[in-house]
Amino acid sequence: MDLGIAGRVALVSGADSGMGKATARQLLEAGARVALTDVPDGTLDDARAELATFGEVVAVTGDVRKADDVRRIWETVRGELGDPDIYVNAAGVTGATGDFLDVDDHGWLDTLDINLMGAVRMCREAIPAMRSRGWGRIVLFASEDAVQPYTDELPYCASKAGILSLAKGLSKAYGSDNVLVNTVSPAFIATPMTDAMMEKRAKERGTSVDEAIRSFLDEERPGMVLKRRGRADEVAAAVAFLCSEKASFINGAGLRVDSGSVFTIAG
Repeated sequence: MDLGIAGRVALVSGADSGMGKATARQLLEAGARVALTDVPDGTLDDARAELATFGEVVAVTGDVRKADDVRRIWETVRGELGDPDIYVNAAGVTGATGDFLDVDDHGWLDTLDINLMGAVRMCREAIPAMRSRGWGRIVLFASEDAVQPYTDELPYCASKAGILSLAKGLSKAYGSDNVLVNTVSPAFIATPMTDAMMEKRAKERGTSVDEAIRSFLDEERPGMVLKRRGRADEVAAAVAFLCSEKASFINGAGLRVDSGSVFTIAG
């Protein structure tokens, strides 16, 4: 399917692995020119080298918690590719976990700073040029946790609920300029983050990783009726669609990619 974005410039944060990298690949395959950004931990260049076979791609390191880094990321991308028409916010962390009473202010603030304020800072840079050209697509990664919170990861849940509200507000503020803002909400996708979660669970329970995954699905995610972790490319396909001309009448929406994990029909 032709997504109608050949030649468009896209910036993807959190792009060194997992769903961010898979999204970058699908945008490249659709003909977009793509900039990747992530923290400078040494893996972003590997992602760029891997994705370079699919199209024009550049990589810029930076930390979305730092306003100076955010400005530098956008200035660099503008200099190398031009103003992005598409921004995908996949940067995020699980953050502070545990009993609510045991999570201190630092744990809350750091989680919110990366997951919510990082998106705020990046969108602040993205929107002006999109408005001036009369075309833009922004997709923010939320989560099933935004509407179905889990008691041992409340900072993450709150940050993702904030993402839903942010996206809805931006969609109302800038939709009339043809800057369309939507969210995707994955659940238990096979990524380095959930790999680490399942390895920790397996070690704690003295089981294999496969058994840890099976027990997690049965005990913690009973709504996921497909009984498996999702694939990064399955999420990326939803994101790429929302970035496309095919989604030209979708604004302020949330698309769940969660195997049915969320029980409610609302939210």
